[in-house]
Amino acid sequence: MNAFKSEIRRPALRAGFTLVELVISSSLMTIILVSAYLCLHGAISTQRLIEPRVEVIQTGRVVLAQMSADLRCACPLSKENEFLGVHRMSGDVEADSVDFATHNYTPRHPREGDFCAVSFFLDKDPQTGRLSLWRRRNPTIPPNPLSGGIREELADGVAGLRFEYSDGYEWYESWGDAEGRGKLQDSLRYHGNLEGLPDAVRITLWLDVNSKPGIGGQTGTETSTNEPPLVFQTVARINLAPAVEASRSSSASAEGNSAAGTSAATSGATQGGNR
Repeated sequence: MNAFKSEIRRPALRAGFTLVELVISSSLMTIILVSAYLCLHGAISTQRLIEPRVEVIQTGRVVLAQMSADLRCACPLSKENEFLGVHRMSGDVEADSVDFATHNYTPRHPREGDFCAVSFFLDKDPQTGRLSLWRRRNPTIPPNPLSGGIREELADGVAGLRFEYSDGYEWYESWGDAEGRGKLQDSLRYHGNLEGLPDAVRITLWLDVNSKPGIGGQTGTETSTNEPPLVFQTVARINLAPAVEASRSSSASAEGNSAAGTSAATSGATQGGNR
């Protein structure tokens, strides 16, 4: 009976944590929180690095596709300059330009044909001061096909643009007779890039990753180290180049035969007169 009373009077033990358990729990919670923060910080940093590259890669693909589509359907621009590609420099940056006509156009207004004059060139953006790639299109083709029309910006933050032209045998850094050098040439064999259409055009485009905005509108130069520009390159073959060359060759052959016939007739008349 006494033992039963002592058990009843004994105070009940209260459940709780010891100091050692609290220290271990706090340490584990701290490790988990620090790990979660490091993972989140790494994910945000990776996103800051990837987003500008994704935008640049998409821009490069779209721009090269547009330029290739126009070049594949290229046709003579004028009698003086059928196809004009000029090698230019903007400081230390290659800033080539090209002018031609293309059938890659659908008329949208009166007095427009199914082809238009096209120019690709680099110029500084008035707002940012960086070089941008521009395309000029003029579907009316005025007496001066190298002027007029409407221009649109294809890409900003361009670090360079190079055009190379092939005549089927060699690659040239320029095409056309912009400076009148054709009058001084001895043979088209050594100056095949002075007239006609090139067989293919190789396009090399440099796009600056650091100029693209990252998360929060910050540019790459503020969120990461300076990195080299991404390089995009493609080759566009001109479909009408063989036809234009064949037409020119047949015309030259016809003129040669006509001149030979006239010379032979003149020689025969002279010999007949001498008799």
